[in-house]
Amino acid sequence: MPAPDLLNPHAGMGVAGVLLASFLLGVLHGVTPDEHTWPITVSYAIGAGSGRRGMQAGLLFSAAFTMQRAIASELAYLALAPVLASGELNAALNLLVGLVMAASGAYILRLGRELHLTEWLERLLHRMLRLSRQDEADGSLPVEAAPVPIRMTLVHGFVAGWGTGAFAVIIYTVLAPAMPSAAVAFLPGLLFGVGTMVVQMLAGAAIGAWMRSRGLGTSAMNDVGRAVAGNTLLYGGLLFTAWGALLLLAPGLAAPLERGLPTGIGIPNLDSVNAGLILVAVIVLGIAVGSLIRAIRRAERMAAGRA
Repeated sequence: MPAPDLLNPHAGMGVAGVLLASFLLGVLHGVTPDEHTWPITVSYAIGAGSGRRGMQAGLLFSAAFTMQRAIASELAYLALAPVLASGELNAALNLLVGLVMAASGAYILRLGRELHLTEWLERLLHRMLRLSRQDEADGSLPVEAAPVPIRMTLVHGFVAGWGTGAFAVIIYTVLAPAMPSAAVAFLPGLLFGVGTMVVQMLAGAAIGAWMRSRGLGTSAMNDVGRAVAGNTLLYGGLLFTAWGALLLLAPGLAAPLERGLPTGIGIPNLDSVNAGLILVAVIVLGIAVGSLIRAIRRAERMAAGRA
């Protein structure tokens, strides 16, 4: 399907065309620098410390994201798209996402026991994924002795998914309403989430495998993972919170930053240098990469000192 058709779908595409476009848009969404996916996936994938756990981090985040998009797609078919795309809702979501990220980062850096978040769903997914006993969410494993608890991505995925960007607008206003009945109206959102899931799982696996290839040892790897994930979520979350508060309290001041400067690239998330793209760059390239370099150097110095 040519890019113009994909980014400008129309109601006459037919059900098969709508579902294919939904999936491909999800893949494109997963690849482009979206402020609600990459900062969180990178944080937990680095904290995971292995390709397998990195893939699980991407899977858990995008599974919850997929559930949210399926629900929102159904709601859009029922004529609630204007509510989902409202500026007030998106501002509140940025604030909420920031608070959840910051709380998770503070927990990873400072607290000593895992949180119980949506425990029944976490236990089910852990059994389905056959995670090891060490990863089970029984609340008894000190953070200092374990990798970053990737199950917390479930909450991030479901909350962050309610943010409405350009990709979501296409799903809510064109693709979901084009479905023949309410019984299948959730499918565009579901396929969009699956497309994003494929990319996020591969990205998580690659980042986690790279971390494992550093050869730092399990204890040092856990220390690096906690430092990077904790700092990225904490300080990135504070940035999201500040941005959400600005959108709510001073929408006129925030509007030019939200629109940004056009780049001439006809792809959502790349079509302008705006607040969303800047947030991704600062959080992923600034906080995450900066924390990773410092943490690895500290671990290598400690290893050299013991040699």
